[in-house]
Amino acid sequence: MGDLAGVVLAGGRGNRLGGVEKARLVVGGRTLLDRALDACAAASEVVVVGPVVPTERAVAFVREEPAYGGPAAGLLAGVAALGATVRRVVVLAVDMPHVTAATVTRLGAAHDGAEAADGAVLLGADGRRQLAMVLDVAALQAVAPPPDDRAGLPVHVLVSGLRLVEVPALEREGEDVDTWDDAHAAGVPVLRPPAP
Repeated sequence: MGDLAGVVLAGGRGNRLGGVEKARLVVGGRTLLDRALDACAAASEVVVVGPVVPTERAVAFVREEPAYGGPAAGLLAGVAALGATVRRVVVLAVDMPHVTAATVTRLGAAHDGAEAADGAVLLGADGRRQLAMVLDVAALQAVAPPPDDRAGLPVHVLVSGLRLVEVPALEREGEDVDTWDDAHAAGVPVLRPPAP
């Protein structure tokens, strides 16, 4: 998948985590951000949409306009920061610690194997589409609203006009970390934030 770049969405407020940056949470000895970057191993370049934090892989950091404008605005800001020759992009929310490089390979293969598809998306055990997908950049740009209309737009609305192959999650791939209970279930070593 040499035509593949990556966008990791890490710009949320973490409200249900008391404002803790999800990217810095540690699962299995690695931050959620480094785990997401591991999943993007096949990507030739990666843009992280969110605050600058230390990473093991060299990446570019950008912010959506306005900051905290939501995941769709973040996705489009990340894609805009990629090289002009990128054909496909893996999109991954930073809070999905069980998505791996193998997950991304399956998504890319599903996109490749489907005639006239605009990409592939991971389908959670509950039947909902997850923020783990491989998208055709030109198709995504064709459905992107003007910059003034991006703040607060959900990703599922942004991509609703795209033809996406749904790829069922294996084991825990579809799980995310939204709350401290989720964080504990994922293996974060604390159940709640430390007292101020």
